[in-house]
Amino acid sequence: MESERQPRLRSVVSYVQRGGRMTVGQERAWRDRWPELGRKVAELPPGPVDFTEWFGRPAPVLLEIGSGMGETTSQLAAAAPELNYVAVEVYEAGLGQLMLRADNLGVANLRLLHGDAVVLLTRHIEPDSLSGVRIFFPDPWPKKKHHKRRLVQPAFVALVASRLAPGATLHLATDWEHYAEQMLAVCSAEPLLRNRHDGWAPRPDWRPVTKFENRANAEGRVSHDLVFERVSPAQTS
Repeated sequence: MESERQPRLRSVVSYVQRGGRMTVGQERAWRDRWPELGRKVAELPPGPVDFTEWFGRPAPVLLEIGSGMGETTSQLAAAAPELNYVAVEVYEAGLGQLMLRADNLGVANLRLLHGDAVVLLTRHIEPDSLSGVRIFFPDPWPKKKHHKRRLVQPAFVALVASRLAPGATLHLATDWEHYAEQMLAVCSAEPLLRNRHDGWAPRPDWRPVTKFENRANAEGRVSHDLVFERVSPAQTS
């Protein structure tokens, strides 16, 4: 049953619809691999996704929100075969490229969802069920007038926190200083979350450095990691 504290969140479009055609390889991945690996959020049946059935095994479920072109996601899934690794992304080309990368690495523990993460979390993820959520380098919307379109906002963080199991973590990373500060403030204000590091988290060696992060470093932008742990409701009282 949904918690009484279940946040009510109207989906905010925090991404831009990108044009452009998929490559031949990406189209092939959609044709050959998507039926096994992927589902569209808008086409999911009512109720929670049965990840045990979809993966063919019971295992902790980790959700990555915004997998981009899959450069990081494929490597992280390959490095954690003990997890049922789920990625949700809005860009078809990115999912196609992720499937290609995953196949090249022999990844077997990855499933993909195409669509809005807010809809997925609200309608298809059970409360207290996820072993972790990762949000790496979401669209920063750097112009002040666009800050309201950023993904990491109080209602969204409350929704994510409600889906984490006690002790599970929300791990965020960004290379935009103002967005990092916003993430820290928003997550610190969420009663169900506790900062594991009392500030910025050390950059983990296991998180691959992408070309975008290398570009940020070259432009003088410092990447910040944040790791928050879900606490039990009793610890919030």
